[in-house]
Parts: sequence; C-alpha cells; structure tokens
Amino acid sequence: MADAPQHAVPPTATVADVMQPPVTTVAQNDHVAAAAYLMKRANATALIVTQAPTGQPIGIITDADVSRAVADGKNPNDVRIYELMTAHPTVVNTTTSIRDAAKVMTSRRFRHLPVVGDAGLAGIVDITDLCRALLEADASGPSAADTDPGETAAGVEATSGP
Repeated sequence: MADAPQHAVPPTATVADVMQPPVTTVAQNDHVAAAAYLMKRANATALIVTQAPTGQPIGIITDADVSRAVADGKNPNDVRIYELMTAHPTVVNTTTSIRDAAKVMTSRRFRHLPVVGDAGLAGIVDITDLCRALLEADASGPSAADTDPGETAAGVEATSGP
C-alpha cells in the first residue's frame, strides 16, 4: 500500500478521501498460504476477514501475522486464517477524520484500520495513507481538519479484541 496513488487531501479530509478501495478480503477458514498469495497479488500488507453471508468484517490478518507464523515454524498450508487473525477489529467510518483515525492507530499501535460505510465494508486505511495525508495537510497550513486534542474520536467503533 506504500506505493498507492497520491490523492489531493481536502481541508476536512476523512478516511474516505485516503482509503484504499477495493479492499481484498478472505474467509476465516482459508489457509494462511492463500492469504500470503492474495497479499502479494494485491500489493497489500493486510486483508480483511469477512463473514460469508454478510460481508461484514470479523477480523484482519496482516503480513506481520504471516511472518510470525512462519518464524514460529508453522506451515502456512496447514494453518487457517482464523488461527492468526485479530478478531473483532476496530473499524472507522468513512466520515472519520484522518486525524482521529491517526490517533486511534497510534494509541493502539495499529498499522491498518478497516473502513465501513452505510453499505458495509468500504475499504482499508493504513498508516502510510494517513501520514501522507497529514503531511500534505500540514504543508498547506492549519485547517478545519485539525481537532482539539481533548476531543474524542468521532466515527470510531471500538470493539473488544486482542
């Protein structure tokens, strides 16, 4: 995702302005080898695990999860995604400001956040997307996208998970 096209960042930028759609998804019962293959093909560092009937995000698996499994001597052809994924990921809405999403990512040490809209999964935003957008906004001076540090993050849905 680091080589993603650069987008012009509006003054009140939201994650919808910088996210990467379409997002590549996998099923929790797929093999980790399939996830690694899909990441390579999509040039992605994370995949969203979706629930089959609804398409709603139920987990996330990252390149770091795959690397840890291989380093632990696990065979990616024998391990299922549900064994490695982070279940119940924190998600943000398409209307969440880039600054609020960055606060969530840095405070919880996330590199990726699924983005949901009215119709369900809309995309994924990674730390590089947000840093690029914040740097562009910073270069253009103060804007309405800046929020008071004491404000809570609007449009962030925190769910229980590891």
